[in-house]
Amino acid sequence: PMASPLEQALAEIISIFQKYSVKLGNKSKLSKTELREMVVKELPSYSKQTSETSLEQLMPHLDSDNEVDFQEYVTFLARLAMMCNDLLLQESPDNVLGRK
Repeated sequence: PMASPLEQALAEIISIFQKYSVKLGNKSKLSKTELREMVVKELPSYSKQTSETSLEQLMPHLDSDNEVDFQEYVTFLARLAMMCNDLLLQESPDNVLGRK
């Protein structure tokens, strides 16, 4: 059976973490550089509209080694999703993501 859209989205979230975490050092964590590169390449609309300061505020609290583990990564994505949802609701509560 074909994976549902949500199952596909979860698989993609994991795949993207793994794609960037293998670039430098620890394969189970993203460095701050890897996280920034991921945001620029994988979230281009967000990164163009966001200042460096607001990106820093949205980033999870980095460990003393400046790395982000998978839990911190999904927390970052959850914060971003909540922010996007709030913006969409403010713009048009009756038409979130083009649905009526």
